Amino acid sequence: MKSSMESPFKGKTGLRRLINAFGYSVEGFKAAFKHEDAFRQEVFLAIVLIPLAFYLGKTSIEKALMIASVLLVMIVELLNSAVEAAVDHTSTEHHTLAKRAKDIGSAAVFFALTIVLVVWGLVLLS
Repeated sequence: MKSSMESPFKGKTGLRRLINAFGYSVEGFKAAFKHEDAFRQEVFLAIVLIPLAFYLGKTSIEKALMIASVLLVMIVELLNSAVEAAVDHTSTEHHTLAKRAKDIGSAAVFFALTIVLVVWGLVLLS
């Protein structure tokens, strides 16, 4: 029996749940691409860097690390955008905790970008 606090959408199972989850993911990607400049820039960067990784990486491991680091930036950016949207939905007023949440999300994106620089730098300099 479901608690009254659970989402009514949690009852889906099996193939229907997978189909729904895929649809939600596509909608999330489209929303981020439409509304988030940073995500759009990272998508365009990925369109360049991922094929380049296949060319520049010498081993499968190098290629995988280069591609994974680029995808990690996109994942972290999506999570950061989700936090920002949730915070803004709650209130657009200036609040110390809202600023902290947004700054922490921004720091996560910064570290993901640092991983790209480190991985690509080490692969290209080796």
